[in-house]
Order: sequence, then C-alpha cells, then structure tokens
Amino acid sequence: MTHQRIISVNTGRPRDVHVNGQTVRTSIWKSPREGRLRVATLNIEGDEQSDLTVHGGIAKAVYCYPSEHYGYWRDELPGFALPHGVFGENLTTEGLLETDVFIGDRFRAGSAEFLVTQPRQPCFKLGIRFNREDMIRRFLLSGRPGFYVAVVREGEIGAGDPITFTTRAPNSLSVAAIVDLRLDDEGKEDELRRAAALTELSGGWRDHFRKRLGER
Repeated sequence: MTHQRIISVNTGRPRDVHVNGQTVRTSIWKSPREGRLRVATLNIEGDEQSDLTVHGGIAKAVYCYPSEHYGYWRDELPGFALPHGVFGENLTTEGLLETDVFIGDRFRAGSAEFLVTQPRQPCFKLGIRFNREDMIRRFLLSGRPGFYVAVVREGEIGAGDPITFTTRAPNSLSVAAIVDLRLDDEGKEDELRRAAALTELSGGWRDHFRKRLGER
C-alpha cells in the first residue's frame, strides 16, 4: 500500500433531528476541520457521540472511512452532495482499504497511534443522514464499511498527515474478511474460531462469533 494519509479530519456534536414525528439525537453529521486537533482516548477534539450504548467507547473512539469509496457512492447516489465526513467518519483516509487492513493492525498519524478494532455496522441513523430508508441495506451490500480504531497513544492529527503502520497483524483477519464472515450464514468453522479468538476484535463481534460456534 502506498500514499497512506489522512485526507480529512471530521467532527460533529449531537443534534436533534425530527423524523416521522419523533426526535432523534445523533452526531452523524460531521464536518471537515482545519488545523491540528487533539486525539484523546475516547474521541477527537470537537467530536462527541450521542448514544454511548451503541457508539463510542474505547474500542470505537474513531471511525475511519476510505476516500476511495466516494467515487462508488457518487455513482450510486447521483445528485447527492458527498462532502468528506458524510458517512459519519472522523478520518477520511487514503490507502487503507478494508481488504488490506487487519484487526489488530496499529498505525501512527501525526503524534497519535491507533489500533484497528472492528468494521462498522451501520445503524438507522445512516438512513436519516441520507434521507433514504434503503441506505443501510445498500451500505452493507456495498462491501465498503470502513472501520473503527482505538486510540492507543493520544496526540495531535490533521488533514494531510501521513499514516504509517507500526505493527501489522498478518495472522489476523482483514476488516473485509470479518464482514464477510458475519454476513455468511454458513461460515467456515476454522474462520469462526480465528475470529472468536482475536483479542483485538471488539467484544460484541467476538461474542457473535463465539455464539455461532456454540450453536454448532
């Protein structure tokens, strides 16, 4: 992989959105930020998760989305504005595709260091952001989920920062492989065992694979 870097750093605060007669609190609206921002254990400066029962936490402190996917979505969603951060990502990246990034990989950007923990599993708020009821299904079927990282060393980052892997986990499973395994109702037992044993994989995902093994 070459030219690995941060294209855009995006943050957002909670806002109330009215949908079908209900008020939903969400932070999925992210905007690109200029300058250098502090990255702490739970989030980036200026960013705040709305529902901590399903978002945020140590394992999902920062969400990364490959800039390479934007071309696909421009074709899929003609006429819809797609500024960086539109998928709710904190870091719009270059050179970090899901097929090449493995659970447990560590990389450095600026003075911060990150650990890859899990793919993104979209919730209903993605549909609200795009005002499309079919967006969650389309996002899942696209095979372009992006991934979450934990902050293993706090620091500062900014758009344009190069990304350097500090530790690779080649004996792990890629982000794409984890997604495929979750969507595969059959699932090869050896791969399920590998996924269930990944200590760096977020607990909810590990529990899912362990449960499936237990049902066999």
